[in-house]
Amino acid sequence: MHIMNSDVRLLQISDPHLFADPHGRLRGVPTLESLQRVLAHALACRRGIDAILCTGDIVNDEPAGYAHFAHLLGELGKPVYCVPGNHDDPVQLHAALAHPPFQVGGHVDVGAWRIVLLDSCVPGRTAGHLADAELRRLQRSLEESERHVMICVHHQPVGTASRWLDALGIDNGAQLLELLDTHGHGRVRLLSWGHVHQCFDERRRGVRLLGTPSTCVQFLPLSSEFALDTRPPAYRQLTLLADGTLDTEVVWVEQARVEQSQRRAG
Repeated sequence: MHIMNSDVRLLQISDPHLFADPHGRLRGVPTLESLQRVLAHALACRRGIDAILCTGDIVNDEPAGYAHFAHLLGELGKPVYCVPGNHDDPVQLHAALAHPPFQVGGHVDVGAWRIVLLDSCVPGRTAGHLADAELRRLQRSLEESERHVMICVHHQPVGTASRWLDALGIDNGAQLLELLDTHGHGRVRLLSWGHVHQCFDERRRGVRLLGTPSTCVQFLPLSSEFALDTRPPAYRQLTLLADGTLDTEVVWVEQARVEQSQRRAG
């Protein structure tokens, strides 16, 4: 259990898109093997991780894939906080991860921070929406705690300058941002999501807005139509400092390996 003046070190992964078949591929990438490689790299480079955060699309429309996720992440001995993505089955996701170290939805208090896990998924739709009940729950979470706040969701609540992808974000994202303005009391520091399969980093009224790439394939940024990027799998490192500031970095796994080799050669 973290004391209030301790920092919180998170590993964020997103959109692993696992299949029932452990050799299943998405756009040619074996997704389970890719997730295993990402986790191995992250754990080797980032010691002292307090928890793991997964921002959705754990499976690629095949609920049997949850067993792979539960086995792989459950072995790490760290809390794992999850939100559903549009390729997830919320009922089966909750059933598969309804035991420690996993938590789906709700909120958790760690150190000086409260992490709120929101569900933006609508059955049968690729785009996202925050139901009134989720917005009310967020408001209660903001009002009942004096901690700094990190909010996690699957769909992006703001535009990313990618026309096709922005049509698939949270359709009432403006309502979410208005709620943060009205009830955040200056304590909301970070809003983080997956879904976009690319890096995003902006600021809005003191809130850091972060999109995290996938552990398998990436989408080409600034594209008007669907297109894949050539960037490798990735993860995000996050350190939530006790004073409400944060440090973060996206690590591209194959790129990191090349850079390390070059440093050794030098």
